[in-house]
Amino acid sequence: MDEKTNWQSLEKNGPITEYNEPFIEQRADPFVCKAADGTYYFTASYPAYDRILLRSSKTLNGLKDAKERQIWVKHEHGLMSCHIWAPELHFVYGKWYIYFAAGEAEDVWKIRPYVLECDGDPMTGEWSELGPMKGCDDDPFSFTDFSLDATIFEHKGDYYYVWAQKASNISNLYIAKMAAPNKLATVMEMITTPDYDWERILFWVNEGPAVLKHGGKIWLTFSASGTGSCYCVGLLSADENADLLDPASWTKERMPVLKTDQKKGLYGPGHNSFTTDEDGNDIMVYHARTYDGIKTKDPLYDPNRHAHLLKVQYDENGRPIFDYQKH
Repeated sequence: MDEKTNWQSLEKNGPITEYNEPFIEQRADPFVCKAADGTYYFTASYPAYDRILLRSSKTLNGLKDAKERQIWVKHEHGLMSCHIWAPELHFVYGKWYIYFAAGEAEDVWKIRPYVLECDGDPMTGEWSELGPMKGCDDDPFSFTDFSLDATIFEHKGDYYYVWAQKASNISNLYIAKMAAPNKLATVMEMITTPDYDWERILFWVNEGPAVLKHGGKIWLTFSASGTGSCYCVGLLSADENADLLDPASWTKERMPVLKTDQKKGLYGPGHNSFTTDEDGNDIMVYHARTYDGIKTKDPLYDPNRHAHLLKVQYDENGRPIFDYQKH
């Protein structure tokens, strides 16, 4: 079977439990953005890795059945022609932008970050290519190797860009301030590398960062290890008054905060985003499979990483708790 083209013929789900009914099927690396007017937007990796789709709704749950708009398709050759991964929609510098990673047909693993710009409303406006994300003028190392999974957050008037990049075949997370929608203002600083055993299964990986603000801290989730059932979610934190560009400001939790739970039928949870529901609750939007036996040789080409929702709880110290919940 051609894993990359016949993914639609694969079974979508394992046994459904009261915990694992998908929010949106076959959408990995899910990203939900809530606009200032309350509109929700959803984008994610499409199983064929060849396009970027966007849907919107006035309610969070309405995203499940919302019609998708195809806003961009990969090139046939050269830049942005293969492995279109992990798009995120952000309103920064007064406009809507989509940040995503892509390879090249001639070198499929030459993954780098790219930017699209919208001239108006994300669902009706025209989207144009800004090209590759650029490092700052003083940094010759940003995006020089396998780079992906960028996210953006605002803090105290500055925009920060966080992404995964390989060094010596190890995927680490880096942070920098932004100067423009497609350019960094500062040199890259590494804030986590795979230190622990649960970050080193199959591959040494930290990727998929997502930011949550609560209780005077910046909480940053990330995904670790290979993309099968060993995939899991780790957690970093920094004080909101700390220098976020100083690696010493970030503390990593010793154990993953979300991982495979066979009894609940959720396997390989990871690559999430955060939003708030209509009642103001913090919601984690993550992907996971509902079975363990991957039906392709490479887990990357199994399409059945579905988007799921999880309401974030907090303990008495304001630390987020990520527990699977019944539907």
